[in-house]
Amino acid sequence: MLELVQTLNGYLADYILVILLVGTGVYFTIRTRFVQIRCFGEGMKRVFGNFSLHGGKQHGGISSFQALTTAVAAQVGTGNIVGACGAILTGGPGAIFWMWIIAFLGMATIYAEAVLAQETRIVDENGSVSGGPVYYIKKAFPNGFGTFLRVFFSIAIILALGFMGCMVQSNSIAESCTNAFGVPGWTIGLVVAILAALIFLGGVYRIASVTEKLVPIMAVLYIIGSLIIILARIQYLPETFGMIFKYAFMPQAIIGGGFGAALKTAISQGAKRGLFSNEAGMGSTPHAHAIAKVDKPHDQGVVAMVGVFIDTFIVLNMTALVVISCLYTGNGPLADGVEETIAKTNMAQISFSMVFGNSIGSIFVAICLLFFAFSTILSWNLFGKLNVEYLFKKNKAAVLIYTIIAVGFIFLGSLLSNDLVWELTDFFNYLMVLPNAIALIALGAAVAKSAAEGEAAWKTEKKQK
Repeated sequence: MLELVQTLNGYLADYILVILLVGTGVYFTIRTRFVQIRCFGEGMKRVFGNFSLHGGKQHGGISSFQALTTAVAAQVGTGNIVGACGAILTGGPGAIFWMWIIAFLGMATIYAEAVLAQETRIVDENGSVSGGPVYYIKKAFPNGFGTFLRVFFSIAIILALGFMGCMVQSNSIAESCTNAFGVPGWTIGLVVAILAALIFLGGVYRIASVTEKLVPIMAVLYIIGSLIIILARIQYLPETFGMIFKYAFMPQAIIGGGFGAALKTAISQGAKRGLFSNEAGMGSTPHAHAIAKVDKPHDQGVVAMVGVFIDTFIVLNMTALVVISCLYTGNGPLADGVEETIAKTNMAQISFSMVFGNSIGSIFVAICLLFFAFSTILSWNLFGKLNVEYLFKKNKAAVLIYTIIAVGFIFLGSLLSNDLVWELTDFFNYLMVLPNAIALIALGAAVAKSAAEGEAAWKTEKKQK
């Protein structure tokens, strides 16, 4: 089964995924006239201008900051540690450069996702808000083809995030805690499953309340720890950045093989790990952005861009700089080639241990990964649940069955092979991208209009102040 899924993923990641992600990102970058640059300052001010860890329960939605933290909780997870390590190990340090490119383009893509999620959301008679890709897919294709795409997307996201994705998160939590504390993986999986179930039952408001507190704390903790390592290895920082740029275009020099094959590996690793990390174009985070209470769709679009920036250019970069400076530079264990004892699951712990010591380094990564992965489980379960509600018309029995199965998959993830879990998640993630990207491109004119009107309104708002 592992070999079969790896073969399918190879074709999807190396060809279809790279073309779709890059193409969609370039398309919206041009259509919005580089919204990720022009409106980045506006996004930062909207996020941090009224920063609060107590958004409270909103009537008919959640606050813009709660929506962002729910989205970032999904984005900042195992992909920022284990995923980044896997990209570096397989594609070389240059894979990080391609993750940067995917993230930069992805900021325009996620702007489009958030804007369209806001424009097509539905508010029922009770004030409950529903939104996400299935709603803007319907706007793009209000016919039989659109119905097929909506059902296809909903099934893919339920499998990808609600079930398979949560297995990845619990698998990584279990492995890191086993490495750090020597605790059997299944016991960690059981505890995580129970805690997750308690929060799942509280619905969107409880999840938003948890993530708005958990995300800032976990991000600051990881950044501080990473900066300590980077400062301790600061003499290797120029070499670290040099390796990222050098091996982005000459990956064969470090991962071996011919130039063409090595370059394809570096780019595809950057693309698929970039997707798993920042989720721009995947269609997951629009569910959170749709529920936010904002004046204009553009307002949440610029906030969504900040989520990709935080995920890749801050948190993921911390992992990249730590791992490359510790393992690939100087006398690092990977400076002269592959070391069989180092895998993507223990790269970060080995790197932090070089400065913190074996015990503290492993424990630090395990704790950070626990926070990251657990917050992602919460958000991903919510996104899957919203699509179950869409497919089954908010049938409570269907939602309960979904929740029970999801909790079972969380526990199961702590028992299975790491490689198989990752490959299954990648496969269904790729399937999600297809209908989402098609609908986004079809609605490009609406996104461009929102960007132009939103920027004009922001300039007027600043003049009035």
